[in-house]
Amino acid sequence: MLSQEAIFTNKIFLNAALPLVKTIATDVPSLAKLFEKAHAVIQVSALCDEVPEGKVGMHFVVNSGEWLVHTCLTKDPHIELQFKSVEALNSFFKGNISLGAIPKIHGIKKAGTLVAFVRVLLKMSSLLTAKEAPEDEKEQQLMVKCFFYLLSSGISQLNKAGHEEIHDWASKSPDRVYAWAVNDHPEVSAYIRVKAGKTRAGRGEYKRAMPFFTLRFDSFKSALGILLGTDDMLESVRAGKLIMDGAPEFGGQLGTYMLTVAAYAQG
Repeated sequence: MLSQEAIFTNKIFLNAALPLVKTIATDVPSLAKLFEKAHAVIQVSALCDEVPEGKVGMHFVVNSGEWLVHTCLTKDPHIELQFKSVEALNSFFKGNISLGAIPKIHGIKKAGTLVAFVRVLLKMSSLLTAKEAPEDEKEQQLMVKCFFYLLSSGISQLNKAGHEEIHDWASKSPDRVYAWAVNDHPEVSAYIRVKAGKTRAGRGEYKRAMPFFTLRFDSFKSALGILLGTDDMLESVRAGKLIMDGAPEFGGQLGTYMLTVAAYAQG
């Protein structure tokens, strides 16, 4: 039987981390070029005898550089990375790669697209496992965007999967929106809407109303200082690098759930 930790970790990877492939493959010009003529359905899955389908997974539909993300299985994908178990998939994406965690690959007829997809996965891994901020501002921007998307989606996924602490918080919450933002860069933002036990993550700015609480940074580098744990939060607040638009106690609460997501994603 799968442990709760394995289930939560798997939800983070399949429904929050792997969708970042689309962001990376479209935002990095050298990678985007590899998919300009690609037409493929690409699936990542893990065998699991605890579900009726016999496995869990998600897939992408790629058409000439346009990506669609589906957090469910599909039949007869052109390319499939299939892991022998949920634990093996979790181990692989945490970087703990061993022979037992290597997936079987189906669909070598589209070898070029497969190689391109693996390059995007490697890029995603390098971004999410970085220990310090890169010097290049474009790389900083991509990294911050990916972390914002991962955190908003990850908190929502943990709530939906029944994580006790996060679900308890969501079930007691009125209709509120929590957001992440960088000054002067609305394209690098994300949010999560919480209402009576339900959560929905979104990319970009929430425009229907002012968010209840926003964790706002003055620059990409300042954001990465907090996201990577290299800067002290109180010092960042005092220096104006981190602005809490809302009551500070909600910043602490949101920070706790951010660390929860990071723990499942990075081990």
